[in-house]
Amino acid sequence: MTAFPPDLDPELYERIVKSGGGELARKMGIEFVEVSASHSVARMPVDGNRQVVGLLHGGAHVVLGESLGSLSSAIHAGPGRYAVGIEINATHSKSITDGWVTGTCTALVLGRTLATHEIVMTDEEGRRLSTVRMTNMLLDRR
Repeated sequence: MTAFPPDLDPELYERIVKSGGGELARKMGIEFVEVSASHSVARMPVDGNRQVVGLLHGGAHVVLGESLGSLSSAIHAGPGRYAVGIEINATHSKSITDGWVTGTCTALVLGRTLATHEIVMTDEEGRRLSTVRMTNMLLDRR
């Protein structure tokens, strides 16, 4: 069960719940533990997300990171606004072949027009696997 902030925009809450965090997040088995503008956590199984030699696919790290960064930015944007990614990068530090990966998203900048988050992926022993940094532009709905 996901922990949501008490002041979350009801429309965004409904979208998150109905979509399970988005189609790709569901396909990859991502489970959101807690979400907020400044701190979010999710986990993802390695099983089903490996590349051809058996390691967790580097793109899977990025999907987990972007899922967290986008959701945190959307929460920060608030009612009547939305977040759109404008930059993402990843540094892979260690590989993993089984178990679960946890992504912990921390806000670096929460501005009026931009939100930047750092998402650290760790294994079940807490070892850093990768670091993703994402910047979202915050826009008004038209």
